[in-house]
Amino acid sequence: MTQKKAIPSVTVNYKTTGNSTKSNELGMRTMQERAYEKRGEQYLLIKSPPASGKSRALMFIALDKLNNQGIQQTIIAVPEKSIGSSFTNEPLSKFGFYYDWEVVPKWNLCNAPGEDGSKVTAVKSFLDSEDQVLVCTHSTFRFAIERFGVEAFDNRLIAIDEFHHVSANEDNVLGTQLKQFISRDKAHIVAMTGSYFRGDAIPVLMPEDEARFDTVTYTYYEQLNGYQYLKTLNIGYFFYSGAYAEDILNVLDPEEKTIIHIPNVNSRESMGDKIKEVNHIMDEMGEWQGIDPETGFHLIKTTKGKVIKVADLVDDEPTKRNRVSSALKLPEAKNNPDHVDIIIALGMAKEGFDWIWCEHALTVGYRSSLTEIVQIIGRATRDAPDKTHSRFTNLIAEPDASEEAVTDAVNDTLKAISASLLMEQVLVPKFNFIPKRPENKANPLLDYGERGYDPDVCNMAFNEEMGEYHIEVKGLIEPKSADAQRICKEDLNEVIAAFAQDKQTIERGLFDEETVPEELTQIRMGKIIKEKYPELDDEDREAVRQHAIAALNLTQKAKEVLNNDSELEGRGSTALIDGIRKFAMDVRDLDVDWIDSINPFSEAYSILSKAMTEQSLKAMAEVISARNPNMSLEDARELAKRALKFKKERNRLPDIKSADPWEQRMAQGIAYLARLKSEEAND
Repeated sequence: MTQKKAIPSVTVNYKTTGNSTKSNELGMRTMQERAYEKRGEQYLLIKSPPASGKSRALMFIALDKLNNQGIQQTIIAVPEKSIGSSFTNEPLSKFGFYYDWEVVPKWNLCNAPGEDGSKVTAVKSFLDSEDQVLVCTHSTFRFAIERFGVEAFDNRLIAIDEFHHVSANEDNVLGTQLKQFISRDKAHIVAMTGSYFRGDAIPVLMPEDEARFDTVTYTYYEQLNGYQYLKTLNIGYFFYSGAYAEDILNVLDPEEKTIIHIPNVNSRESMGDKIKEVNHIMDEMGEWQGIDPETGFHLIKTTKGKVIKVADLVDDEPTKRNRVSSALKLPEAKNNPDHVDIIIALGMAKEGFDWIWCEHALTVGYRSSLTEIVQIIGRATRDAPDKTHSRFTNLIAEPDASEEAVTDAVNDTLKAISASLLMEQVLVPKFNFIPKRPENKANPLLDYGERGYDPDVCNMAFNEEMGEYHIEVKGLIEPKSADAQRICKEDLNEVIAAFAQDKQTIERGLFDEETVPEELTQIRMGKIIKEKYPELDDEDREAVRQHAIAALNLTQKAKEVLNNDSELEGRGSTALIDGIRKFAMDVRDLDVDWIDSINPFSEAYSILSKAMTEQSLKAMAEVISARNPNMSLEDARELAKRALKFKKERNRLPDIKSADPWEQRMAQGIAYLARLKSEEAND
């Protein structure tokens, strides 16, 4: 085996303040308290990471609606039966709340035998009863709506867990039904998600429907910064050649608590036989000692002499899987870190799977859904005693020019980089940008660093409690409409996700040396925002574009500072904040044009070039250059619009012979349109 480097795409250190786990006098943690403050809203969307307490937050809200707001019943819909256990009885009054959470056993349909048909009948029985809470799967709920109509749920609270399963697509039944509920406007809805990304271009809610929801956001940074034990999270990628099982020990420590997700049998990374793959992985770990008769766990003696317990959830022979699954649900799994050491899974152990001791989520092959990636990372971000570090590693096949599937390998690598960029934004503190103006004053609630507030420069401040940067930027446009303000406040990561997943954008940003950064930051991002938010006017689109690019590029620049500054490397929990602060101080005057001139993918390429062989990088570049597009009419029009703005500011049109590549490109856009017009006139 050849030792290769993993890509430490992002390492974030946290302060372990313990705030995430502290409860107020009503027994609510920070996120739950924030959600409860909005309990009077008819439509509520809770965006909060895995393990932040969304289930209990719903209990608090539902009990208030049932006891104080005149709501008749609560129906909770979860995507799969196992997640129904999150809503079992809780003695909330024991911790200070006014009421206890109680679910009559027969109304937790996730535990009931039978298929959806009989369970739909049970839903009707519940609606006709005096009981207050029902738990069922998304599919049972969908069929119940189809049979009884949305009007049967009037004056009820509908709670949809793992809301990212819903889509505004007409083919998504639950999404269509949700639209009917909102149109009828006689039910209350609480939607909860640990990831609002679907991994495709279809929104979860259409803008006009989303505007009806009040949003509670609790960020990954707030969650992890407030833990008691976990201090560091690393997200990285590792490229392998040949069979992945032979390279797996380069990233797997058999004595580290790990969940391994092997690839789908139909994927490029699969070795063709899932059972043989699991056996091969276990063989690489050490010497097989047999199977524990009680749990069904494999016992393997590592090269260091320790016997570890491995749970195989890939073997779907019913007797074997049921025994292993049951053993993972025992109280010991939660209370004893030595109950199991490694879990190997294929489709299981993702969403809703709670093993707090997991230190390493190791995933083989790229996952096309951003939601799935967020959910898998969430398996490793639980807080647990003596667990100070966790990591996510994506094991990906390195592109090889000699392979027939080189194009697929290139595409998967680009998608992995895209997901990495997005996860960086999810994990770092939130950005709040404000225009730099002479009348700006220092905010006493913010920390401006040792220098304090300086009216002569663009200041950067940090709010430790909320985990937010406040940064002044020259030339920044403020959003005017309520939709644009909401997007800039709540949904910049959605915009960045669409940008980073745009194939042409990331290809050109990484491998086309002739691409001018502004073509990406202005033209490509502008086009994406226009498609994503057609209801916004031009000024609001530009405001959203500026805010999104500023957030993405400042994170990339901070990462560059950290990678090149040995003094900041040892700063621990404040390193990233200090990196952004140092960068802002060095630049002094952050302005929109300068931020637009940064290639958002330059740091990603610099890391990629250290992790891949020169041959693989060359293979990627060749595949991408072969499909490098010429200027499109739409791009030329956008360039011409930017050229008019340039003329307004400088009293001249861009010069095609200018030394500034962006000015050249705008001039080329004008020339392209002029040539088209001339050709049409001659036809």
